[in-house]
Amino acid sequence: METIEAIYEHGVFRPIVPVSLPENCRVQVIPPPLETGELKQDLDAIYAAMDLRFNSGEHDVAERHNEHQP
Repeated sequence: METIEAIYEHGVFRPIVPVSLPENCRVQVIPPPLETGELKQDLDAIYAAMDLRFNSGEHDVAERHNEHQP
């Protein structure tokens, strides 16, 4: 069985090179697991972004929440 490299975009796996498969045939995609270090690095970046503070000048944004709802 050959390995087919593809790019996932707009909800579809698009092969990088031509493949020799019949139209509409079913395939099974098994993505490789993320490396533990990569996952930790990604999570560290997410938590760092979540930790940032934004000063809007409003003391209680929740108090005016409904003003901006359609």
